[in-house]
Amino acid sequence: MAKQPKTKSPETGADARAPSDDPDFILHSLQEQFEANKSFDASDDQMLEFYRQMLLIRRFEERAGQLYGLGLIGGFCHLYIGQEAVAIGLQSALDNDRDSVITGYRDHGHMLAYGLDPKVIMAELTGREAGISKGKGGSMHMFSTEHKFYGGHGIVGAQVPLGGGLALAHQYRDDGGICLAYFGDGAANQGQVYETFNMAALWNLPIVFVVEDNQYAMGTATKRSSAETRFYRRGTAFRIPGMEVNGMDVLEVRAAAEIAFKHVREGKGPVLMELNTYRYRGHSMSDPAKYRTREEVQDQRDHHDPIERLKATLVEAGHTEDDLKTIDKDIRKQVSEAADFAENSPEPEPCELYTDVLVEKY
Repeated sequence: MAKQPKTKSPETGADARAPSDDPDFILHSLQEQFEANKSFDASDDQMLEFYRQMLLIRRFEERAGQLYGLGLIGGFCHLYIGQEAVAIGLQSALDNDRDSVITGYRDHGHMLAYGLDPKVIMAELTGREAGISKGKGGSMHMFSTEHKFYGGHGIVGAQVPLGGGLALAHQYRDDGGICLAYFGDGAANQGQVYETFNMAALWNLPIVFVVEDNQYAMGTATKRSSAETRFYRRGTAFRIPGMEVNGMDVLEVRAAAEIAFKHVREGKGPVLMELNTYRYRGHSMSDPAKYRTREEVQDQRDHHDPIERLKATLVEAGHTEDDLKTIDKDIRKQVSEAADFAENSPEPEPCELYTDVLVEKY
């Protein structure tokens, strides 16, 4: 065993040594526990609800893409198509009365997964007064303190330290809540992410860090931009256990969520989850996605689609194609109503430019 280097303390002149490590410390990976049972034992009703919620996100995002093409949605618009199992698998395991969620600018799916009304989300996308942020946030900056959904953040990785603050608030108030902080593989190389890892581990904060690894960040494959492409291992230096999860399987995601959330709720500190997923559209609506082939995208759709995967499970359980088509028909009607509501809602009054600029009450 190598000897620790000795130095002289400038104040006392006595020998100073680096602090000894805890000899009993082991980074207890939650992966081993997860590997023992990687599929959530969902009831029939739960599976149908997961299917309905994922379909709602898919159809909503498809309609949002159409409205963007018609010029009814301005600015940037980042669609969640392909990643539905991540938001539904994780957020279905949260306690909506206690827990908080914060994410980046690919946020529509996360809001829908939290049970928010599609009408007010679509109204926000189209910049209408009835929107969740009064039409002033748009696609990237949705917010609802009432539902403990704290954005929707346009600066890459900026939501992670804010999530640390939300977790600190849960701890300070002793309300039993945890914070779910999403970020992408592109944001995973931001310095502020690791500063937050360090503080969360030091203070034993109730937070689950979720890397939605959709493989391409803003347009560069992870293997070209990241020296360590297995993001769940990046918490090791901070003694944060990690989990690697198939983000295209909603039952696997929910199984992982059960383990991770239990760990955090028991006061054992933060967890880092890597959800391997895939976005079918470009980074935003303005991205032609020429950095990958059409064949690659089609292969993901044909063999890994999270909705089709769950649909096959439901058919095996005895549900007919007609049953599932009826659900899809109902979802399409709901999305059409949301789009009509948005298009027929008024835009904010000019005086709204001067509201919500400063916090007036504490």
